[in-house]
Amino acid sequence: MDTITLGTVEITRVVELPAKGRPRERVFPDVPVEHWQAHENWLAPTFLDPAADEIRLVIQTWLIRSEGRTILIDTGVGNDRERPAMPAFHHLNTHYLGELAAAGIRPQDVDTVICTHVHSDHVGWNTRLTDDGEWRPTFPNAQYVISRADFDYWNPANGHRTRSGPRMANVFEDSVAPVHRAGQTVLWEGDHYDIDARLRIEPAPGHTPGSSVVWLRSGSDRAVFAGDLLHSPLQIVEPDDCPSFDEDEPRARESRGRALGEAADRRALLFPAHFPGPGAAEVQRVGDRFAVKEWAAWR
Repeated sequence: MDTITLGTVEITRVVELPAKGRPRERVFPDVPVEHWQAHENWLAPTFLDPAADEIRLVIQTWLIRSEGRTILIDTGVGNDRERPAMPAFHHLNTHYLGELAAAGIRPQDVDTVICTHVHSDHVGWNTRLTDDGEWRPTFPNAQYVISRADFDYWNPANGHRTRSGPRMANVFEDSVAPVHRAGQTVLWEGDHYDIDARLRIEPAPGHTPGSSVVWLRSGSDRAVFAGDLLHSPLQIVEPDDCPSFDEDEPRARESRGRALGEAADRRALLFPAHFPGPGAAEVQRVGDRFAVKEWAAWR
């Protein structure tokens, strides 16, 4: 299991679904193939399979041990979900809780769950299906920190028309509403929300209205957990390239550019949600653009 320590904070990578190819044209339908070809020499084979014309994505979460507390950033897809418009996520039966156990964590040990945004592959293990057919919080002692903007946007009662449409069917009902009914949600808003002295959530809208990033500061070390601001390292060097999953592409581009600039200026390790292989990278400015300076060194 991959672990890295920044200052006094330990970060463990917990994989729910290993890297798998997704059709490039479906994930990035508006990105010219020439962008991929220009960077194929370093994207392939870890992030890009040119022969199959697929990008490679992993479903993973980040386990943080900070100030004696256990924190999860995002919770993956979850088991037993009705996801008719998302076949890859439909009726899964993964060993995610076993992976947490291998890291020494039981569900009752988790103090805080941070949802970088409300999408099916980031809130799934918020809940699990009990024997009585009810969705209950997976982590009974945790506060679930969710942006109010996303909570309101994806709540079917509010009737928003969304780009994701059927892909978000049942997600709010089985993965968000149950923890809210249990009184375990913190719906944050404003320009930041502090988890503790080392972890701060900041808004990064565009992918969803309430998309956020989590900044870590411990000693001289910095990191940013970027959620779905990036789906491929291509977006580090081509930050204007957007996937089909962004609700608001102009705002997503703005948030991505700002996060990359701050990560480069602060020398922060960048942890996107879906990068396979090294999973995280330090980025640097190259003129008015960005590049990978160094990939993460796990132990």
